[in-house]
Amino acid sequence: MSFAPLHHAEAFLAQNPDIELFELFIIDANGVPRGKLLHRDELLAVYQSGRPLPSTILGLSINGDDVEDSGLVWDVGDIDCRAYPLAGSLVRMPWRQMPMAAVQVSMHPQSGMPAAVADPRQVLVQVIERLQAEGYHPVMACELEFYLLDQKRDAAGHPQPALDADGQRPRSTQVYGLRELEQIEPFLVDLYAACKAQGIPARTAISEYAPGQVEITLEHGPALAAMDQAVRYKRLVKGVAHKHGMQACFMAKPFDHLAGTGMHMHVSLADAAGANLFADEDPAGTPLLRQAVGGMLASLLDSLLLFCPNANSYRRFQANSYAPLAPTWGVDNRTVSLRVPGGPAVTRHIEHRICGADANPYLAAAAILAAIHRGIVEHLDPGAPIEGNGYAQATTLLPTDWLTSLQALERSSWAHEALGSAFLKVFLAIKRAEYRQFMAEVGEQDWRWYLSNA
Repeated sequence: MSFAPLHHAEAFLAQNPDIELFELFIIDANGVPRGKLLHRDELLAVYQSGRPLPSTILGLSINGDDVEDSGLVWDVGDIDCRAYPLAGSLVRMPWRQMPMAAVQVSMHPQSGMPAAVADPRQVLVQVIERLQAEGYHPVMACELEFYLLDQKRDAAGHPQPALDADGQRPRSTQVYGLRELEQIEPFLVDLYAACKAQGIPARTAISEYAPGQVEITLEHGPALAAMDQAVRYKRLVKGVAHKHGMQACFMAKPFDHLAGTGMHMHVSLADAAGANLFADEDPAGTPLLRQAVGGMLASLLDSLLLFCPNANSYRRFQANSYAPLAPTWGVDNRTVSLRVPGGPAVTRHIEHRICGADANPYLAAAAILAAIHRGIVEHLDPGAPIEGNGYAQATTLLPTDWLTSLQALERSSWAHEALGSAFLKVFLAIKRAEYRQFMAEVGEQDWRWYLSNA
């Protein structure tokens, strides 16, 4: 784990004399940024000796509650753990009303204990280091879908798409519609400007498969840097949307009758010189690519909770919805879970289509890369690629409920070895606590189904 040197902060302060406040944040198991607001004169000390954060900050539920079974609460007295800044993360936040900057931190492997074992970014670092030790350098990119919602609910109290620039509310799908992008141009202008200011390589924007749904692709690069950019991008999108009176929603399935939101993960392996080891004129790629696919398929059930971490995640899995339902792969086929896109040989890679947009990019990437490593080590064969309708040809389906995925991860000896038992103890404790709380809550659907009929 390498942290940012002091001179980075000194240079930033000299170049940005107007900034008085800094958001210091760390990404927890759910992908939620948590931290503190620091004054200008506190920043250099963070770079010199780290910042103490309570151990519980990495053992919280998605609602911000302590999870006692994580081992990071009473067992350790909620001890302070040292976190240090990450290189390249100290950036301005141009969407804020007052001059402000942000800096991302990660737990120190030694002085950040015991919380360091629960740091999602460190889990990914360890998986990448194992691949690099064998000469494989993972390259990744994220495609993140999201909804732009109105900050005001509709008459029934339900979320609704945000108003377009012309004052009308979008009602039709209009996938790939250019007018739909034109209608959110003020938001896109600020979004691309903020991405440029933060060094996030935002590229193609498209109107997705539902009113108010948007996707913007991020450029590929070294896996760790790509996931750093993904988590900062999500914060940025939410911030810019708020500035424009909207709410950016990365929930996997916010509407039962509309498309879910996914996070497609693109991955390849390079050698030390940067050459793509998956490159081949054959669209199905090299033997190494096929082994990677084999590992991803073999590990899919064990790691599904990391791709679909919440109760709502599983509502996204519906037939003929472009959301995958089975452990399948294919070449240039969007009805399978693992797609090898076409194009020039040098661009050959795997598109992992399973994650919801609610997944933590660090943990999703760690599970994908650990599965690839498994496929290489065990020389796993994925079988023949699916041609045609993958939904119709599926013989084994993924589970569509939260508890089954939780139990699969809990029982997986492969996952405990690949991701670390210490991390999984915390992560599974968080998910079990959330599961119990979610299932105990009585809501509108219970009343609608059972109040009169039971």
